[in-house]
Amino acid sequence: MPHTVLLVDDEPLVRAGLRAVLQAADGIEVVGEAQDGASVVPLVRQLRPDVVAMDVRMPLMDGIEATRAVLKTVPEPPKVLVITTFEEDELVYEALRAGAAGFLLKRARPAEIVHAVRLVAEGDSLLFPAAVRSLAARYAARSEATPAVLPGSQLTEREAEVLRLMARGLSNAEIAAQLVLGTETVKSHVSGVLAKLGARDRTQAVIAAYESGFVTPA
Repeated sequence: MPHTVLLVDDEPLVRAGLRAVLQAADGIEVVGEAQDGASVVPLVRQLRPDVVAMDVRMPLMDGIEATRAVLKTVPEPPKVLVITTFEEDELVYEALRAGAAGFLLKRARPAEIVHAVRLVAEGDSLLFPAAVRSLAARYAARSEATPAVLPGSQLTEREAEVLRLMARGLSNAEIAAQLVLGTETVKSHVSGVLAKLGARDRTQAVIAAYESGFVTPA
């Protein structure tokens, strides 16, 4: 089954460019488009995409609010991939805090766009881990929201190790090699980390780790 994508951006040329790139890739299908965040929830309910590629700055409803709306109101919601011009934009970090699984630069090369959609859809690795660490270093300490609580007793010792490696951007296979474990065992530990943190994906777990001080950006 192909990964299905909904494109959301107020610039027609951006949507056209993304559609051309994604439709040319094997295993990816663009199932719809929207030009503002207010249209996202009805379209997601209708089209059931695996991934929503969503601009962070839009009229009527921006990508942050649209992300929150999708994740709060749609059963089994899709992964959200934020589209942005600047990776250091504080709005990108707020979108990740709101539940986006990753972000994509508008100037990205076609191969990078395809890779980003596949990685977010499959959820095995953190998209652009170095950039997420940079955003956390810049904005996590200034967040007005209550920091995530990550008491040491909440995770097992092994789960804590896995979370630290997730924060470095390692995939399940890379974590397995680092800890000399089977991949299925690592998947089980990752699932345990997500469940205990109440995180829907790796990005949310990593942000919780940074905001709680459990992981400190280098």
